[in-house]
Amino acid sequence: MLPTPAARAPRPPNRKRRVPLWDNARWIAITLVVVGHGILPLIGEDDAAYSVYLFIYSFHVAVFVTVAGYFAKSGPPNARAMRQILTDIVFPFLIFETIWTIVRFLLGGGFALDYTTASWTLWFLIALAIWRIVLPYLVLLRFPLLIAIAISIGAGYTAEIDSTLALSRTFGMLPFFVFGWKLRQWRITDRWLDLTTASTWRWRAGAIAVFAALLVLMPVAIETWRDLKLRRFMLYDESYVAIGYDEPWSGAIRLFLLLLAMLLSVAFLMLMPRRTTWFTAFGSATMYIYLLHSFVLFPLRETPILEGEQPWWVLPAMIVFCVLVSVVLSLKPVRRVFRPLVEPRARWLFRPEPMTATGTIVLPPEALPPLPAAPRSEAEDATAPDAAPSREARKDGEPTG
Repeated sequence: MLPTPAARAPRPPNRKRRVPLWDNARWIAITLVVVGHGILPLIGEDDAAYSVYLFIYSFHVAVFVTVAGYFAKSGPPNARAMRQILTDIVFPFLIFETIWTIVRFLLGGGFALDYTTASWTLWFLIALAIWRIVLPYLVLLRFPLLIAIAISIGAGYTAEIDSTLALSRTFGMLPFFVFGWKLRQWRITDRWLDLTTASTWRWRAGAIAVFAALLVLMPVAIETWRDLKLRRFMLYDESYVAIGYDEPWSGAIRLFLLLLAMLLSVAFLMLMPRRTTWFTAFGSATMYIYLLHSFVLFPLRETPILEGEQPWWVLPAMIVFCVLVSVVLSLKPVRRVFRPLVEPRARWLFRPEPMTATGTIVLPPEALPPLPAAPRSEAEDATAPDAAPSREARKDGEPTG
């Protein structure tokens, strides 16, 4: 006798399978972010540090944003997606911006709570929220990547677009986010994972050659890069005029850097191990590393410890230190302690019922508690997701765009 539907045991929910390639990529990318911030005080006096800094900044932020775009949903936003923008991006931004305001006040500064100007690394949360909201509309148009590039280049010609609400970086780096989305449409993960080991190493040889050429070029022409103010261009945080370029062709510099960063992002992903490594498990902690590492590096940034000329060993020591910071902040005890700040759920803040008194449907039922039991946030999915679509995650219940 067949069991009735009510007697059948409930089928366990489909779980997305984590893909080591993406966990590896996101942890190395976020570690490079930490290294770049850590060696920043050294670049004024040390050409070697400045060369390493430019090398890292030529691609690491682009990789971070590209991975975010790869896993961004481009279909119409459902209630779950809208709620997660609040819990995984907006709420952490408000929490950490408040913390930084209090820190500055305790150190003797004035108390100025300004959520329109992001503190240090928090610009990314504002930009990520805007990118995710805008993407479904942008991809309705033909040639979204070309449009994003045009927006980025055009934004640099006006000084009216500044760091308020991180708009300069949001517009400037928009092409990387759309580029990541395009990689998803091209089924890049399936194609790469289907290649034999021998085939992957032929591609990796080319990627290694590209990075080697860049690594050699940076110190060889270091004075030229200083004169050109290349670092300020790579931050995408100022207009061309503010950097010192008022020529009509100034946008060509940004175009070159955008295309170079996209090439380097693909080369970076090619070099990522496709199998599980010792650091693969750390790939789920990118948001913790991103939000917490600035507190560790803050004393080095605000004190004269690293000012002036330093011994040769300080640069490699700082790189090692930053890698260790990334490892420590990836550990489960750290995540357990800081989860309420990094992944606030704020169930009390959401409507308990989906309808108003007049019967207007405000939220569909799937937007209401209980929340998914997954121990990580959708913000981490955006920066470094659980699994690639198609083969890695079948039928996630939302359009892939």
